[in-house]
Amino acid sequence: NLNISLITTMSLRIAIFDDNKNIRESITLLLKTVPDLEVVGSFSHVLDCIEDVRECQPDIVLMDIEMPGMTGIEAVKLIKKELPHVQILMQTVFEDDDRVFDSICAGASGYILKNHLNTRLVESIMELQYGGSPMSPSIARKVLNKLQQIPQHVKQEAPPDYHLTPREKEVLACIVEGLSYKMIGDRLNISYETVRSHIKKIYEKLHVASLTEAVAKAINQRIV
Repeated sequence: NLNISLITTMSLRIAIFDDNKNIRESITLLLKTVPDLEVVGSFSHVLDCIEDVRECQPDIVLMDIEMPGMTGIEAVKLIKKELPHVQILMQTVFEDDDRVFDSICAGASGYILKNHLNTRLVESIMELQYGGSPMSPSIARKVLNKLQQIPQHVKQEAPPDYHLTPREKEVLACIVEGLSYKMIGDRLNISYETVRSHIKKIYEKLHVASLTEAVAKAINQRIV
């Protein structure tokens, strides 16, 4: 588990989208107990999500899948299209729900079960901030299987050159395999911080904002 002290060197801005007022208030109270976490917005619907996110400028959005008027999945697509740098963590009741899978394919960086909010929310936020994608192995496998179903004409195209170093390609290959930061460090005999530094550079070179996007681009464009 990551240490909470890792996040105290920066101020993280959080926006909450949930139609349940009690859940929004509970999350806000919980995050207020963590240094340098700031709840900058709390919303009961996503009909104005782009305007809301632009106005409060969060680093991370907590998004309920079940939202009135427009679903959380549709909101993810809108937010990632207009504001791709914003990380989105989905809230769900059932982890094997196909909507979780659809949310991640739409651009969400991971999800958390609602009954784990009190115990895992802060850890999941930290995981997102440091390049991880909190999700169960079963959902990660479904995402990977979908990404590997590439049309034949795409496979025949020459992969573009993103000027990744040999080490960055090794790290990216490990990401595609689904290895955690610690596992990548162990395999390549480098520190956790070095892994994180490489992944940050990979994101910049591939012009992606999440681990899911990096894996998708790596597979679809045969980068590794």
